[in-house]
Amino acid sequence: MKALWSVPGLALMFALLAGCVTINIYFPTAAAEEAARAIVRDALQVPDAESTPESEPGARLDAPEVRQAAAANGTPVVAWVLERLVSPAAAQSPNLQIETPAINRIRASIRERAPQLSPHLRSGAIGFGNNGDVVIRDLSEIPLRDRSTVQRLVSEENSDRDSLYREIARANDRPDWERQIRETFARVWVEEAPSGYWYQDRNGQWQQK
Repeated sequence: MKALWSVPGLALMFALLAGCVTINIYFPTAAAEEAARAIVRDALQVPDAESTPESEPGARLDAPEVRQAAAANGTPVVAWVLERLVSPAAAQSPNLQIETPAINRIRASIRERAPQLSPHLRSGAIGFGNNGDVVIRDLSEIPLRDRSTVQRLVSEENSDRDSLYREIARANDRPDWERQIRETFARVWVEEAPSGYWYQDRNGQWQQK
């Protein structure tokens, strides 16, 4: 036990912790949501709203507080401190790169298509899918002469959205983040949609906002 609390022992323990933090790169949830909201508002032409309140900063790890918190949780002080050393790193929100020629080109394409899709989003003929795409919900709401055009627009929109999620992941050198980026956008599309738009819930059931 003495070896654990010796200076070399503690140095080794914190070195191992630093290695874990470096290897386990977290997905920047808050930054991804902020980026998605900016892009979605631009596409839907939603005016900027007040920013959502930031999370309250964590408590200072003063020695008395550490001892009290660790005791309250029934956790050894060292273990409690190690957990808190990882949490602040995960709470930080680095900026997500969303300004590249490829991303800007896709955003422009989505923005230009939006006026053509919005009447069908308002009518409920199409809605937001739970995977971040646009889905045809009720083809009967579209005049027969316009159906092929709407189907083409939906296909082009989904192709752009797929490319957008992929390019954002690539621009940040993390292609493995594509799934989380898509999930973030799927939620934000619905949150920023005007009242009356239709969307799929997690189970694929249609709901009207």
